[in-house]
Amino acid sequence: MTGTVFDIGYQSYSGPREGRDRSQLAVYKDGVRAALGLGRPIRAKAMPWLFIAVLSFIALVMALIAGAVDRMMGARVAEQLPSHSDFYGIASIIVFVFAAVVGPELLCRDRREGTISLYLVRPLTGSEYVLSRWVAFMTVMTAVLWFPQFILFVGLCLGDPRPVEYLRWHWLDIPRFLGAGLAMAAYATSLALLTASFTTRRAYASVFLVGLFVILTPFTVGLASQIDGPVGQWISMFNLSNIPVHVNDVIFNHVSEITEDAPARELGSTILVSWYFAWTFAAAGLLWWRYRRLAP
Repeated sequence: MTGTVFDIGYQSYSGPREGRDRSQLAVYKDGVRAALGLGRPIRAKAMPWLFIAVLSFIALVMALIAGAVDRMMGARVAEQLPSHSDFYGIASIIVFVFAAVVGPELLCRDRREGTISLYLVRPLTGSEYVLSRWVAFMTVMTAVLWFPQFILFVGLCLGDPRPVEYLRWHWLDIPRFLGAGLAMAAYATSLALLTASFTTRRAYASVFLVGLFVILTPFTVGLASQIDGPVGQWISMFNLSNIPVHVNDVIFNHVSEITEDAPARELGSTILVSWYFAWTFAAAGLLWWRYRRLAP
């Protein structure tokens, strides 16, 4: 018996084998691009960049008003205006809506279109996939929160009659708003992606999370105002939009306008910070648990 061997041009791969790290990096990069709508039609870019523009505009307006008041009415009056410690409180609802609308894009589409089955072909595991997605959205959320704060800081510095003196007295605001931004980003990322893990439809996840914030905020505020003592204070703790803002208040050692009337503030910094970590770690842990055994 005889046979014929045909050379059809196949060659073995001789390049570097990058393993899991390369797979996770690819999922991370794709997550960042998906969150910002990069490489997609203009309608996919409109929503995330609109939120970024609104937050930046708020910071710019705050800086302009503070600068004008400082020059016209004096530094003491300007110091009473909202600044870095108040920005996250003012923008918290916008930030959470951004997370609710944009975050599900990183998980829902992969499950709906079956792309996740391709991702999970070895060597990438379910835990590594969801961690890469979480870090990707955390990166986007952090940038969305930090960028307006830098605009505000530069605006306040340049708007002051003595920029060098302002920088010397307020440079510690930078690590403070960076830390507070990380805290808010981790909280919003964990809640948004956990909600998205229960459905393949982004709209369902977005509506549910936005509705949760919209319903719980007036409900807890109204109920806590009618009940005195520790019970009212703990009811106030379930105002989800205020949870990371309390951490912001602790970092700045200054009560923001949105939390100054919250009964939960009477519970003390230790309880408020612990409550934040409980919500953030519980959401992130449940998200990991749902994906850890996922297989193609």
